[in-house]
Amino acid sequence: MIPSTSPLPGCDFPLVAADVARGTSRLLLRHDLVALCEVPLGNGRRADLMAMDSRGGIVIVEIKVSRADLLGDMKWPDYLDYCDRFFWAVPQGFDLTPFESEALRPDIAGLIVADRYDAAIAREAALHPLPAARRKAETLRFARRAARRLLVTIDPDCDSLEAAF
Repeated sequence: MIPSTSPLPGCDFPLVAADVARGTSRLLLRHDLVALCEVPLGNGRRADLMAMDSRGGIVIVEIKVSRADLLGDMKWPDYLDYCDRFFWAVPQGFDLTPFESEALRPDIAGLIVADRYDAAIAREAALHPLPAARRKAETLRFARRAARRLLVTIDPDCDSLEAAF
């Protein structure tokens, strides 16, 4: 198993992916977006990063650290119903030419290039506003997940208490 040294709560990524998550989270924060790692979605998928801004805008970021992982990922359109904007995030030095293919929808998906310390938006994502009901449900789910993760840092045993209720 590849060790994880992710400094982000809730993340259990291998080293390179953890670095991309960290740099991307810093970029998002500078753009008024606060991110959570590994967020389960209502359709059974899991977003690598989900971020929310102060106005309730939701961004999902899918991290790819190898060409094989990227080209084998055909599930990414399943994330689009859960965000206003979608980005790919890759480490510095990653070959960006696959992101121009129609299969990866450059007209919709943005692109972020990151390292452990920072990131840059190489291509902005298109805005596709969520319906109000989905936005409310995802906002509540995001807030509750963030609160639960914070609570676990204060009381690691609290997860076992939830089953009692």
